[in-house]
Amino acid sequence: MQAAPAQRGDSSNFLIQFVGSGLEDDQFVVEQYLSQADGDIVPVDVAGVRPKGRRKSRLTLVLLKAVVKLRPARDEVNIATGIKLRNCGVQLWGWRVMGIFVERGLNG
Repeated sequence: MQAAPAQRGDSSNFLIQFVGSGLEDDQFVVEQYLSQADGDIVPVDVAGVRPKGRRKSRLTLVLLKAVVKLRPARDEVNIATGIKLRNCGVQLWGWRVMGIFVERGLNG
């Protein structure tokens, strides 16, 4: 059996997980999260920095065209939820975040 090749540093692979009925709304709220080396996933502000103190990260409103073009970084999670239809949306997981998630699940 041949071993699978390792991921390259500039790889842009990601996992798409549709939530509920998928992308049926016109506008979406997008939340961004970043994975850390210890496996924690923390919210990221719109400008790309972590929120300080108790202030929550700002939400980004985008149209359907922009949601279809979203591509997460390798250590980023993007979650888009419909505004009018709350049971539709999509989650985009970068390949490094998925690796941390799988490793944590296997180790217990």
